[in-house]
Amino acid sequence: MPASKKHKDDALMNHLLAALPAEEFARIKLDLEPVSLPLGKVIYESGEQLEYIYFPTTAIISLLYIMENGSTAEIGMAGNDGLVGVALYLGGSTTPSRAVVQSAGNAFRLRSKALQSAFGLGGVFQNLLLRYMQSLMTQISQTAVCNRLHSVEQQLCRWLLINHDLLQTNKLIMTHDLIANMLGVRREGVSIAAGHLQKKGLIKYVRGTITMLDRKGLEIAACECYQVVKNEYDRLLGKYISKNN
Repeated sequence: MPASKKHKDDALMNHLLAALPAEEFARIKLDLEPVSLPLGKVIYESGEQLEYIYFPTTAIISLLYIMENGSTAEIGMAGNDGLVGVALYLGGSTTPSRAVVQSAGNAFRLRSKALQSAFGLGGVFQNLLLRYMQSLMTQISQTAVCNRLHSVEQQLCRWLLINHDLLQTNKLIMTHDLIANMLGVRREGVSIAAGHLQKKGLIKYVRGTITMLDRKGLEIAACECYQVVKNEYDRLLGKYISKNN
């Protein structure tokens, strides 16, 4: 069943799609399919053939690396600022990571054939996707550095700030277990770090809901990794995104 006009307009909640010139958006909008993404849904598994690229509007999707023993660590995330499925326009069709819905919401997806056709025409669409890939590379590499060199408390601050940007709300429904899986650290470490932040008045944690009380304080408590990634995204995509927000 074709998506409604309202759903097509909702696609513009994704910053990359909203940054497209009208004629380029018109070229792909009939192929955009709205999807609802429940918490925990696996978008694709490691090594699995990708069929779609996803443009989140209200959902957040985590990219996780899975070790042989089953342990996980988040290497990146995408919300309304980006997309999931970069392998489809970089010449590959599989990836060693898993993509899973971290925060339930909506997205639009585009079949690989339609994506590759639009990408092959060049223009702003191709430029945006390549620039986004470069910003994602920065996010992945900075996450690796952060996980290696910075404290769990700093990592948690970085992670909360990113989620705050993508959700545009100060409340995050997330257990310590899930955060630990995302950061690739022990649950006890997350609990201790969250307790410290709560004592400082930066967050409030009650029954699986984290409320961010002091955004500026979280930025001060975080390591430089959050700002490095944000600055690179703004450098690469800011001139496109700012025109549509």
